[in-house]
Amino acid sequence: MIYPENFESKIKFDKIRQLISNNCLSDMGRELVSDIKFSTDAGWIGTSLAETSEFMRICQEEENFPVSYYHDARPFLLRIKVEGLFLEVNELVVLKNSLESLNAIMRFFNTKQDVYPHLVARAGDVRVFPYILQRLDSIVSKFGTIKDTASPALGNIRHSIAKKQSGISRRMQSLLQKAQEEGWADKDSNIAIRDGRMVIPVPAAFKRKLNGIVHDESTTGKTSYIEPAEIIETNNEIRELQLEEKREITRILRQFADDLRPYIYDLIPAYDFMAFVDFARAKALFAIRVNAIVPLFEDTPSMLWYRAKHPLLYLSLKTNGKEVVPLDIEINEDQRIILISGPNAGGKSVCLQTAGLLQYMFQCGVPVPVEESSKFGIFHKILIDMGDEQSLENDLSTYSSHLVNMKNFIRYASQDTLILIDEFGTGTEPMLGGAIAEAILNALNNNQTKGVITTHYTNLKHFASSAPGIANGAMLYDSHRMLPLFQLEIGKPGSSFAFEIAKKIGLPKEILDDAASKIGEDRVNFDKHLKEILRDKRYWEEKRKRIHENEKRLEEVLERYKKELDDASKLRKTIIQEAQEKAKELISGANKTIENTIRQIKESQAEKEQTRLARQTFEEEKRRLLFSEEEEEERLKRKIEKLKNREKKQKEKGKRSQTSTSEETDQQQQAPTFSKGDLVQLDNKAVGEIIEINEKNAVIALGGLMTTVKVERLSKISNSAAKKITQNRTPRPSSNYLENISQKRMDFKPEIDVRGLRGDEALMKVSEFIDNAVMLNMKDLRILHGTGTGVLRQIIRDFLKTNPVVGSCGDEHVQMGGSGITVVKLDI
Repeated sequence: MIYPENFESKIKFDKIRQLISNNCLSDMGRELVSDIKFSTDAGWIGTSLAETSEFMRICQEEENFPVSYYHDARPFLLRIKVEGLFLEVNELVVLKNSLESLNAIMRFFNTKQDVYPHLVARAGDVRVFPYILQRLDSIVSKFGTIKDTASPALGNIRHSIAKKQSGISRRMQSLLQKAQEEGWADKDSNIAIRDGRMVIPVPAAFKRKLNGIVHDESTTGKTSYIEPAEIIETNNEIRELQLEEKREITRILRQFADDLRPYIYDLIPAYDFMAFVDFARAKALFAIRVNAIVPLFEDTPSMLWYRAKHPLLYLSLKTNGKEVVPLDIEINEDQRIILISGPNAGGKSVCLQTAGLLQYMFQCGVPVPVEESSKFGIFHKILIDMGDEQSLENDLSTYSSHLVNMKNFIRYASQDTLILIDEFGTGTEPMLGGAIAEAILNALNNNQTKGVITTHYTNLKHFASSAPGIANGAMLYDSHRMLPLFQLEIGKPGSSFAFEIAKKIGLPKEILDDAASKIGEDRVNFDKHLKEILRDKRYWEEKRKRIHENEKRLEEVLERYKKELDDASKLRKTIIQEAQEKAKELISGANKTIENTIRQIKESQAEKEQTRLARQTFEEEKRRLLFSEEEEEERLKRKIEKLKNREKKQKEKGKRSQTSTSEETDQQQQAPTFSKGDLVQLDNKAVGEIIEINEKNAVIALGGLMTTVKVERLSKISNSAAKKITQNRTPRPSSNYLENISQKRMDFKPEIDVRGLRGDEALMKVSEFIDNAVMLNMKDLRILHGTGTGVLRQIIRDFLKTNPVVGSCGDEHVQMGGSGITVVKLDI
C-alpha cells in the first residue's frame, strides 16, 4: 500500500521514471517504464534487481551488444491476423530491421548462459524464425523498396517499364531539340514531369506548333507543358504497366502476409522480450549514471544504509562540480522510529525524502546509490506526509490536511509499515500541536511502526529520549561559521539554532534578549546545552581525527626510516665486502712485486745498477698500488654519494616544486649577468648581439635573423673574440636564406581560409600551410572552412590526423566560430 495517491511526485520518483524513460530506445520500452510498480514480493524484487545488475555489466563490459532498430512490430502483426489484410512496404522494413536486431540479441545471449543467467532465463523459449527473415530479404531491399526479384512477373514488368521509359526519353530529347531548332522552345529549356508524364515546356504563343496535349501551364500563363502526340500512346502503355506493377506488389504482400500469419503468436513474445531488454537496459544506464548498486536485502521491515545518496541531488550537484553529503541510517525492531531535529535548511526534508525515494526505488526493482555493505528490508506499506495539502474544495487547511493524514496513518500503520512525516505537529498552536503530535507518535510507536520523522518541537525530543523504540537524530550545524553540514547523527536531538540564525540575519540584540526572557530560562538552557554538546562532540571528533592522521603519518615515517636503515645496512655490507676483496688483490699484488724485486737483486748478485733498477721498479709499483687504492677509495666515495643522492631524491619527491625553485634561484645566482647590447655566443657556437633580455629568455640578433633563446644557453664574449670567430668561419650563402625566412615570418599569417574550395584543392592548400608553419616554427594555427554540411571539415581533419607534426586539432571556441574553424596545434 502506498499513501497518498501523489506519493511518487512527493518523493520525486516521477523524475526518476522520466530519467529512466529517456534511456529507452523504443516506445515499447517506455511503456514498461511507465508501468513500474511498487512490489512487496521479495522474489520479484530480487529477480528484477539481478536482471538490471547483469545489464549494468553488459553496458560496462560488452561493446558488441545490439542497440539499434528496437521497433515495435506488434501492432502490424496483430492487424494482419485478419484474413486479407497485409503489411505495407514501410512496415515490412520495420519488421525486417527489428527481427534482425532480435536475432542478434538472441545470438548474444546464446553464448552467455553462464555469464548472464537471469537474462538468459528471461529470454526463455523466445523463438525467431530464419524463414521469415529469408522471405523478407527476398522481398525488401536495403533501401526499403520491393526488389525486382520478389517475383518473376514483377521483374518482367519493371524491365518493360524501364525499356519503354528509355525509348520515350530518347524520343523526347529528339523532339525537344527539334522544337528548339524551330524556335518553338527556349534554348535552355529541359524536359519536365507533370502528373507523372514527360512534357516539353514551350512558350504559350507556340503551343499550337507542337502537336500534343497540354497538361499544365505556368503561373503566369507564359509557358505551356505539352506531351507530344506520338509519345502519348507509349506513356499510356507505361501507365498500364505501372498499375500492373502495383497489382503485382499487392499480390506479393498478400502472399507474404498469408505466409506470416501462422507465426504471429510466436513472434509477439519475441517482441515482448525486446521490450524488456530495452527497459532493463534503460534502468541499467540510469543506475550507472548515479553510481547505484544492487544491495543485500532481507524480507523484513528494516533499514541498514551506509552512504546513501539522493540520486537527483547527486546528479544536480555533480553538474556543478560538487558532492552530495551521504546519509547513514538504521531502522530495526529496537530502533523503529528516527526523530530528526535541527535547524531550518539543514537537510531534514532531504534526509526524509531520500529515505522514502530509495526504499521505493528498491521495491520497484531499481538499483539504489548506497554503499555495498548496506542492507535493505521490504515494507508492505509506505505512508508519507510531506508538503502542503490544503484544499479549497474540501475546506481543508494545512493543519487539517496533516490531521487527515495522521488519522490514516494510525488506521493503516502496522509492524511492516514505513511512515515518513515532515515537520511533525506544525500548522497550529505550538503547545496544542505538540501535545497532539506526541500522542500520535506514541500510538504509532505502540503499533511497532517503522519511520523517519522531522520536527522542531522540544516535547517530542524529550519524549523520544525516554520512549523505547524511538531514537533522536540531529542534522549537524557549524555554529562558528553558521552553516549547515547536512550530516545526520543518530543518538542526540538537534538544536534549531533559532537565536543564532536570527542574530546572523541581523535582528537587534534587545529583541533576542526579550524573546529569551519570554520563553523561559529552562527552554533557553536546554537549547544552549544541546549546542554545547554538539560543539564539544565536534571538537573531540576533530581532535580524534587529527590524532589518527598524526598516528598514520608517524607510522609512515617509521616505516620509511626502517627502510632507509635496512638499505644503509645492505650498502655498508656491500662496501665492506668490496673493500675486502680489493684489499686482498692489493696485498697479493704487493707480495708478488716484493718477491720479484728480491729475486732480481739475488740474480744480479747485488750489483749496484741492477739493485737501483729493481728498487726503482718496486717504487713505481708501490706508487701505482697506492694510486689505485686512492682511486678505489674515491670510486667508493662516489658510489656512496650517488646512493645517498638517490635516497635524497626519493625523500624529496613530494617537494619538487620547492627544490626546482631553489635550484633556479641558485642557477640565477651563479649565472653570469647579461644586459642589452652584449655580444654572446650560443651553445651551437653562433655569435650574436642581445636585443632584449629578461630573467629566463633573451632575444638575439644573428645577422639578419632574430631568435629567442634561454639565458643558460648563452656565454658572454669580447668584441675581439666575436670578430675572430666571425673571420674564421667559412662564409656560407645563408644570408639571403635567412633574409627570406625573416621575410616569410613577417608575411606569414597563422590562419587560412579554404571556404568554397574542393576537397583536393583545400588539402593542397592546407598541406602547404602546415609546411610553412613547420619551417617558421609556428605552432598555433587556425583553418577556416565553414560549417556547411561538414564534409570539408571532416576531410581536412582526417588529413591532419595522419600528419605526424600535428599534435591536436578541434573546434574553435563557440564565440570565435565554433565548428566552422579548426584549431591546430603542431607538435614541433
